[in-house]
Amino acid sequence: MSALPTRIEKEAGRPLTPLQIFDITAARETTLSRLLMLYISTGLLFMLLPGTFLGVWNLLAISSHHAADSVSAAWIQAHGHAQIFGWIGTFILGIGFYSIPKLRRLNSFALSAVWSSWALWTGGVTLRWLVGVYQWHWRTLLPLSAALEFAAFLIFFRTVSGHRPQDVGKTKLEHWVFVVIAGSVGLLLTLLVNFGVTLFLALRGTSAEIPADFDQRFLVLQTWGFLVPFVWGFSAKWLPVFLGLRPTRGHVLLFAVVLNSTGVLIAFAGWMMAASLVLVAGLIAALYSLRLLEPTARPAKVKGVHVSFPVFVRLAYIWALVAGALGIWAAAVENPHGIWGASRHALTVGFLATMVFSIGQRILPAFSGMRLLFSNKLMFAATAFLAIGCLLRVSSEILAYQGWVRSAWAWLPVSAVTEMTAVTLFAANLLVTFVRRPPSSQV
Repeated sequence: MSALPTRIEKEAGRPLTPLQIFDITAARETTLSRLLMLYISTGLLFMLLPGTFLGVWNLLAISSHHAADSVSAAWIQAHGHAQIFGWIGTFILGIGFYSIPKLRRLNSFALSAVWSSWALWTGGVTLRWLVGVYQWHWRTLLPLSAALEFAAFLIFFRTVSGHRPQDVGKTKLEHWVFVVIAGSVGLLLTLLVNFGVTLFLALRGTSAEIPADFDQRFLVLQTWGFLVPFVWGFSAKWLPVFLGLRPTRGHVLLFAVVLNSTGVLIAFAGWMMAASLVLVAGLIAALYSLRLLEPTARPAKVKGVHVSFPVFVRLAYIWALVAGALGIWAAAVENPHGIWGASRHALTVGFLATMVFSIGQRILPAFSGMRLLFSNKLMFAATAFLAIGCLLRVSSEILAYQGWVRSAWAWLPVSAVTEMTAVTLFAANLLVTFVRRPPSSQV
């Protein structure tokens, strides 16, 4: 008898027939799929409401006043927090709970931990957004929101890492796993710093706004230190299969992570030029390791998704290079406000969001009960609108904020509406996919 039926019988406390074992396994898979859909749907709500819609409102105000400082910094930080933690962070937790135990063949875990983590994480991110917008009892609620997020991550980390592989002889981890672990460490440090800075503001600050100089360095930790390694790790796991790439140069990828982590630490020390150079070097090493720009070994697997899928994945990494180059430029000039903003947007929307749009619509339907994506055309439309909106935003932010082209202020709301259209189409495509019955259940 295999290890899995033995474990299931031990958990049940009695011998089981093969049919009973199959039913229990199928029920667990269904439960995990539903929990994943809960996490993804929650992330989509954060992306749409406090994330994108608040961002559009901010840009409309900035455009009408022709001034970047016409909107409260707390509002902008609330928008960013909802996007990074509420959208992508929730996606990562959901995918982690669902896929990591399956990929590493771990034992089953208590589903109450998954529910608890979701409730704490959702409550913390929601509270942070409300405090940033309304400033209500912020000295108490701001650190409380950070504490809730940190507690949710601790439950996630303990649940996922507290199990051992069933196959004792297969203990060697692949390179991509170490990259994802680096991203997890980055998330842990991000949440610790977030709790520390919110506690400091509650005790000594005059408002809920994180000071601009520290926020600039903190954003490097959130994006390059937390999100970028996660994308690299999952790229190394999935892209060779989906895009037909040649085998990843694993040791080069680990070297890229070392460079990236070094660049984040340098940025946190305040040496932005050196940090930008090291971060770009790490990004180039990651591209070389992933072989994204080399001839492929096999045709890309585009069944169930739009045929443009490989193009947008590569475009995402080009946006990452643009973000790094803009970071170097910003560190070299005296008035870099617009250039820094353009660099962050090229990274968060051009790279990170494009990867989520591309990979998410490729894997999430399959993870959610082997569903098929509702519409390939909507997938293309959403990703194309995102690319156009990002191009408008990055270019107009530089031209307008730096004072070079006055008419560029009018492009900002156009870019915002274009990106809002993109995320709405993306969310609609996934939500309809989740609502529809999977093919296996259709008669």
